Amino acid sequence: MSVSVVELTLIQQDNYRIRLDFGDEVPALIGDEPPPLGQNAGPAPQQLLLAAVANCLVDSLHFALGKYHQNASPLRGEARAILGRNEHGRLRVQAIEATLRLGQPAESIEYLDRILGSFEDFCTVSQSVGRGIPTTVQVLDTDGRVLK
Repeated sequence: MSVSVVELTLIQQDNYRIRLDFGDEVPALIGDEPPPLGQNAGPAPQQLLLAAVANCLVDSLHFALGKYHQNASPLRGEARAILGRNEHGRLRVQAIEATLRLGQPAESIEYLDRILGSFEDFCTVSQSVGRGIPTTVQVLDTDGRVLK
């Protein structure tokens, strides 16, 4: 089994505004909390978590389509995190819901059942996060039909 490491450097700039430095090859990103804590200078941590899950799902669907030499571009997605308080009154991400949209009608994509049955397994982030946060995924085609 191969192991790789992903690293990140965080530098506080002001109160809750944090510079996220991914290294030389990737532009830095600013994260911040919304008011009253921060100033909304960038995405909040829960938004970054949601973005990571949804981005990985779209990438995984694209990858699965490619394995079968299918193109459903442009892929789109929407995601939402449901926030709530735990038993100690602390704010937590309680669930994540993602909807992915194919850019083509279902009829134009061969092996669609296999693709839809396997793509989530390729998603490193959603499969990891999903162990602690219930995550649901829905896939629609360009006509809005629910496929998964």
